[in-house]
Amino acid sequence: MQTEFEFTLPRGFVDEAGQLHRNGRMRLATAVDEIEAVEHPQVQAKESYLPVILLSRVVTQLGGLPEITPQIIGGLFASDLAYLQDLYLRLNSSEPVMVGTVCPYCSHELQLQVAPLG
Repeated sequence: MQTEFEFTLPRGFVDEAGQLHRNGRMRLATAVDEIEAVEHPQVQAKESYLPVILLSRVVTQLGGLPEITPQIIGGLFASDLAYLQDLYLRLNSSEPVMVGTVCPYCSHELQLQVAPLG
């Protein structure tokens, strides 16, 4: 059973040295990942911080960074955070995920059903 999946961020994380990190790996979440993320002090103080804590637990690699911390996930561009949140849902859901999009030709908004990856 595959438990880790490779990804490429749309924009990438720029570290303090100005180096861009786009390629990474995410593992399937465990029950403990979700429980401990919900109980994390920063999440208790501000619930909207949950994706940052949860993703910092399941993203196992991002470019050449030695570790993935909440500060790194919090420093991602919004489009990269949204990409990782979508990937997390696709990997950890047994149900298809609905994704809103816009047709590039006619600008019509539509919903697409995306099958889980895991």
